[in-house]
Amino acid sequence: MREDIDPGRRERYMPSMIDDKIKSLNILIAPDKVLRAHARPVAAHDNQAVRELIPRMFATMYRAPGIGLAAPQVGLGLRLAVVDLMTNDKPAPIVMINPEIVALSKELATHEEGCLSLPDQYADVIRPALVKVRFLDQSGARKEIEADGLLSACLQHEIDHLDGVLFVDHISALKRNMIMRRLSKDMRQKREDALVG
Repeated sequence: MREDIDPGRRERYMPSMIDDKIKSLNILIAPDKVLRAHARPVAAHDNQAVRELIPRMFATMYRAPGIGLAAPQVGLGLRLAVVDLMTNDKPAPIVMINPEIVALSKELATHEEGCLSLPDQYADVIRPALVKVRFLDQSGARKEIEADGLLSACLQHEIDHLDGVLFVDHISALKRNMIMRRLSKDMRQKREDALVG
């Protein structure tokens, strides 16, 4: 990856991520089968596509609005995810190419999670409180990030997407079935409303 991305062009990615001229991508909604597939690692031959994809993924995520988006959610089976918690309403984008979790704490934490692929559905999810993730950034540099709180939950959530796992897989079958039924009903209603409108 590193040899094909010019670090000097890094500034081209960041400003364009919230550029209104960038076209959004379609977000897949569960139970789309693409969301259940394991994404493949990003390889050198993917570099051009990834460079073009990153700003569009950020634009899609910001407009949704959301704080994380993985490539499988927009129909691409690549190990790529973007995150931005927008702490204090200031962009702090993170691009993770081929991320891997290298450490998890034994201590657990509960956070309410939602997902752009399960719109308007939320549940409390228990995950390790602390996580350390290793990945390549958009310039091809190897990075490590240690996180707790919401960022920890978000990083784990997005990496789950790369393995075909949704946040509802971390809750009881009863709650999961309720959410999936509610989502199905909501989506059916939206389709009907679109036909009428």
